Parts: sequence; structure tokens; C-alpha cells
Amino acid sequence: QVQVVESGGGLVQPGGSLRLSCTASGIIYSINAMGWHRQGPGKQRELVAVISSDGTTNYAESVKGRFTCSRDTAKNTIYLQMNSLKPEDTAVYSCNVLAGRTNRFSYWGQGTQVTVSS
Repeated sequence: QVQVVESGGGLVQPGGSLRLSCTASGIIYSINAMGWHRQGPGKQRELVAVISSDGTTNYAESVKGRFTCSRDTAKNTIYLQMNSLKPEDTAVYSCNVLAGRTNRFSYWGQGTQVTVSS
């Protein structure tokens, strides 16, 4: 059974930090990339950060220099270190796993809420 489980969300003040984790299990195909997406209130879902199987990372312009995506390959786990958080970072953050040839398989976690507010 495939499971993608996020953790680490919560309430933080502007300027604060949070670290999200995402662990994938039960995936029998090669994982090509894992990434974080977010959907804020009244907004469309957007890609925040992605890390490929070769370790290459890409970030949305709005989070560059503040967020860092890293991975523990042996644990099929990725992390999102979020620093200098802003109220506009408030969103449900979801983890996505792309696997199989041509990324034919896409798995999602249930999401974790991040709220940035004073």
C-alpha cells in the first residue's frame, strides 16, 4: 500500500521557521522526483520546491533564498526547511512523488497546514 505522509506544519509568527517532512512508502517503481506544493486560501495550488533523483532542486521564485528542500534517499524522505516565513506563505503544503518511467505514477500526501500569523 502506497503511503505519502507529511508532518511538521503548524502556527508560526512572521519571520519564524518551520521544517516539513514527507516520507513515501510502498512505492515499487523508481522515484524520479519528490516535491512540495501549496495551496493558500482562495489561491490555486502552486509548486514550491522539487528535488530530483540526482539531487537537483528547483524552487518557486517566491521562496528562493528562504526555503531549502533536502532529502534522505535511504528513507525516501524529503524535507522543506522554511525560514523567514511570511503571512503569504500560509497554505496547505502537500507532498508529491513522481515515479515510474516518464513519471507515469503520481502520489500525493494528505497535506499539512502552515499558518504564518502574529
